[in-house]
Amino acid sequence: MSSSISPSPLRPRDLLHPIVAGLISVIVNYGGTFILVFQAAKVAGLSPELTASWVWSVSIGVGVTGLFLSWVSREPIITAWSTPAAAFLVVALSATPYAEAVGAYMVSAVAFVLLGLSGCFEKVIRLIPPGIAAAMLAGILLQFGIGAFGGMSLDPVLVGVLIAAYVGLKRFTARYAVVGILLLGLGFLLVQGRVDLSGLSLQLAAPVFTRPEFSLNALLSVALPLFLITLTGQYMPGMLVLRNDGFKTSANPILTVTGLGSLLMAPFGSHAFNVAAITAAICTGKEASEDASKRWVAGVAAGVFYILVGVFGVTLAAVFMAFPPAFITTLAGLALLGTIGASLASAMADVRSREAALITFLACAANINLLGIGGAFWGLLIGLAAYALLNGRLPRRRAPASEAVAAAKGAAQ
Repeated sequence: MSSSISPSPLRPRDLLHPIVAGLISVIVNYGGTFILVFQAAKVAGLSPELTASWVWSVSIGVGVTGLFLSWVSREPIITAWSTPAAAFLVVALSATPYAEAVGAYMVSAVAFVLLGLSGCFEKVIRLIPPGIAAAMLAGILLQFGIGAFGGMSLDPVLVGVLIAAYVGLKRFTARYAVVGILLLGLGFLLVQGRVDLSGLSLQLAAPVFTRPEFSLNALLSVALPLFLITLTGQYMPGMLVLRNDGFKTSANPILTVTGLGSLLMAPFGSHAFNVAAITAAICTGKEASEDASKRWVAGVAAGVFYILVGVFGVTLAAVFMAFPPAFITTLAGLALLGTIGASLASAMADVRSREAALITFLACAANINLLGIGGAFWGLLIGLAAYALLNGRLPRRRAPASEAVAAAKGAAQ
């Protein structure tokens, strides 16, 4: 596994921005979606020990795989737990014994390993036109951009301060805009006493092994939907996020490594982890580093932060979840503004695919949800259908990596 972006020497001063990008992606992930894991654990009637083991297993698994993949590839391969799968489990675990659910997690993980080894998924990814991929990314990130300003209705002072600080920093020191709003926001919340850390005590998590059981019911009602939801809702947009920012690491080792990690961690409660999409965009764009060859540091940093959370179990996850929702949504939206803008520019760059890209963008932004499958998949499907109808066919192959990277750089400038 090797990077297609030529590396340049890494100096200490180059570390700040990618490390902060990694931290923000972790904060957004825990603060924004991890509550679904706790809800699913409650529905399943899990004990505090089993719940802590779930937090430990998914955090350690995500951290180790993301750190490993980023280090080896020298690209920002951000991994995360499957958010749509966690939402699915809130319903599914109410009717499935926990031991059978663990067995279903393992079956789903094996399927991802086999898919990665087969190489089929990478071939599908290469057929998607760059403009359609960029439009899909812009569409799924649009809600986060809107959310950066939508919080003004609920928390006008906090959101107003963050937006004003972001614009001011962009004017005078654009490089430190995201770092600045993170530090300013945390300081503002601490001064207001809205994040209480006085009762924080770091407690080591203890993994609990659950002997898996296998049944046809769990295979059909948990394993199969878990596989399909994670593939279409996480892996597909996640790989296109990497492609959109010029990173060309094959999907095959990513599927294989995350699948193996999920398989090993499943008996301790982890449902599935995979390449990230939305939180990955925080680390793959120019906000993480102007030099694309240094953004892999963000993947390593995110992995380290995930491992720290996992080691201390529920404690640190609870801290991130204690941040006000308006802070999380505004921080995420402002950190993604550059990526949204570059994606829209790339999507509209090619006249031949412009209208299909616009359709893809709007369809993904609409967040269609049918048959339990999320909006990214349906938006991409609609966009590809529009592209085929408008152009007479789908492209037979993607442009060579060097050309694609050049096009992506040109659109971002």
